[in-house]
Amino acid sequence: MTETISTPAALPVALQHRFADELPELALPWRAEDAVEARLLALSEDLATGLGLDPVALRTESGLGLLTGTVVPAGATPVAQGYAGHQFGGYSPRLGDGRALLLGELTDTDGRLRDLHLKGSGRTPFARGGDGRAAVGPMLREHVVSEAMHALGIPTTRSLAVVATGRAVQRETVLPGAVLARVASSHLRVGSFQYARALGAQAGDDQVLRRLADHAIARHHPDAADADAPYVALYDAVVAAQAELVASWMLVGFVHGVMNTDNMTISGETIDYGPCAFLEAHDPATVFSSIDTGGRYAYGNQPAVASWNLARLAEAMLPLFDADEEAAIAIAQESLGRFAGLYADAWTAGMRAKLGLPEGLDDQVLRPLLEELEELMTGGHVDHTSFFRSLARLARGDAEPARGAVLDLVAFDAWAERWLALEPDADAMDRVNPVYVPRNHLVEEALDAATGGDLAPVERLLEAVRRPYDERPGLERYAAQAPEDFGRYVTYCGT
Repeated sequence: MTETISTPAALPVALQHRFADELPELALPWRAEDAVEARLLALSEDLATGLGLDPVALRTESGLGLLTGTVVPAGATPVAQGYAGHQFGGYSPRLGDGRALLLGELTDTDGRLRDLHLKGSGRTPFARGGDGRAAVGPMLREHVVSEAMHALGIPTTRSLAVVATGRAVQRETVLPGAVLARVASSHLRVGSFQYARALGAQAGDDQVLRRLADHAIARHHPDAADADAPYVALYDAVVAAQAELVASWMLVGFVHGVMNTDNMTISGETIDYGPCAFLEAHDPATVFSSIDTGGRYAYGNQPAVASWNLARLAEAMLPLFDADEEAAIAIAQESLGRFAGLYADAWTAGMRAKLGLPEGLDDQVLRPLLEELEELMTGGHVDHTSFFRSLARLARGDAEPARGAVLDLVAFDAWAERWLALEPDADAMDRVNPVYVPRNHLVEEALDAATGGDLAPVERLLEAVRRPYDERPGLERYAAQAPEDFGRYVTYCGT
């Protein structure tokens, strides 16, 4: 007698396929690899609810099927997205989702269109020799760090869930496999435009590029549609969004680690939490990625790299700016030239807030104050996160925590005297300076435990970072620096 194996019915989820329909040249229909034994490791319940999904239903067999792509709702069209990209400065004309799938788009409870995307769902034709799988540790890293970034108010893709697959993943050792279900405003990247431009060059027209730009305007920057030059307005909007985004990274000490053009979104959301980490000792030269041997994506280089990536976007969009190439280049240069000022304004405003100072402060007063503070922090290798909280204590009259963090006390005392004369608002400082970020030693401790089957450390870390500004008893170790024997921290991309 033959045994009948039943497949769970798909959840009644309305997944749209707008990207697949509008840009079939960038969308390769594909299906996820089967999970041997799906088991939920993490779920963002507030995100699920905001997407109109029932967190209880997502824990069922059908729900896990949706989160791994193995049970697809009727009418859905899962696709692997095609894109190109500059990786560490070198151009790759065909990258794409080698281990990922766009399941489709959901309309959330606020009426916004959101991508539901999988990572680690198996090989696609874009895999370039990889196995298409992901390990539990790196997927939980993305879950933890993206949840922390969301709580910090930084635009980001978010992890809806991490599901163990029951499959082994061969890296340096054999590791348990997992799939990340990720949500984003979209997965359009600078690399998407580079790919579309290359397709247009092959076909002798720019129709794919133009449709991609129209899609991006409708998804992310609808005001550009009414501009005299809509595609220039789109580019301007991306430049502004990225200036704000990178400034927000710098303010909290976040190091992305792999700022390739395929990891820069058109929406202005942070994407891809592979070799990423938060600063402890403040140092512009800090690099966490194992493969960034030249320091291209060091903390202090991030604004310049963002500008470089945006120049590559401009190159891809040139045919949309003007039919005359010289005129198009002039337009691009003028638009890109605004990035430095936009970034400086965003960073300066953020630093002013971190120091509890009022708006409208004379730049001749504020600028030297910020420059000298940067020198003090770098020279003293102060802890980036806790130092700003200690400054709030200084504003309340307790000088020792801040003074104990610096090396040059004479210079710091002179700086502090000038800063205190401006009457900083300590309560306002505490509202923008986090107590808790995903500190590197705690992340590794939690991921090691989860890989071995113990999820409690991940859950405790999430409890801290989901409310980063509220200091709470019992969470002291989540605000503390790494022990001295932790050593130099290195992260890996996970592929």
